Amino acid sequence: MPNGIILLDKPRGLTSNGALQRVRRAYHARSAGHVGTLDPMATGMLPICLDEATKVIAEIEAGAKAYEFTLQLGARTDTGDAEGQVVERLPVPALDGPAVESVLGGFRGAQRQVPPMYSALKRDGRPLYELARQGIEVERSARDIEIRHLALLETGPDWLRLGCECTKGTYIRVLGEDIARALETAGHLSQLRRTWVEPFRALPMVTLEAVLEGAAAGAGLLSPDAALQAMASVALSAPQLTQVRHGQPVVGHVAGAEPGRRVRLYGPDGAFVGIAEVLADGRCQPRRLLLP
Repeated sequence: MPNGIILLDKPRGLTSNGALQRVRRAYHARSAGHVGTLDPMATGMLPICLDEATKVIAEIEAGAKAYEFTLQLGARTDTGDAEGQVVERLPVPALDGPAVESVLGGFRGAQRQVPPMYSALKRDGRPLYELARQGIEVERSARDIEIRHLALLETGPDWLRLGCECTKGTYIRVLGEDIARALETAGHLSQLRRTWVEPFRALPMVTLEAVLEGAAAGAGLLSPDAALQAMASVALSAPQLTQVRHGQPVVGHVAGAEPGRRVRLYGPDGAFVGIAEVLADGRCQPRRLLLP
């Protein structure tokens, strides 16, 4: 099986699921999953996990993400981006640098954000975007998010290009609308690119064309444990590997380990076996194992 992770540079105009299915078929993978949905308009890093690598998706999803986006001012759309219909127009004030910076400062740090109606969140089993397309709006609970970094990269007469680093669950479309509102105008995203997903911020992306052309040779395929390098590792002996395969805890010799900490497991041959949790007595209890 093509177990591994591909850091796809998703092209504009393709849904995240559409990109996922094309990669899955090219690699003849039985199962696949992506980390963090990107709208069709958005481009950039979309980690795709194939077959056994899908077992580490949960470890990636909780990480931070970074974006660069262009906020078009003067018009708000129903979707929050350039693919929607304009629902409000307002004049654009003079974009004075210090004034813009003052507004951006109010969005840095911990805050609460209400998800948009045009999102994949579900209500009674139906995605919110389906309700939105029918003109139905339902109440959404605010979520705790954190904007760790927000910088003004470039300014035009009626637009701003911004860079942002944020926690899981942040909607950049909503952030853009809120920034525009704080500038006393309206706005929507005309461009959005995800530059990295933790823990892959230093790794290059692979284009869809390169992935499809090189699938037979495993182009761009990272080992499943590439997402887990921040975890301590435990080398198992052959008898311990047998115990782990039977779901039994083993002595792990993890220096300074605290109960609840998760660690990587490796077999005698150095092959990645899976993830375990450190118990109160210091042993390692297998939690997510890859098939041998």
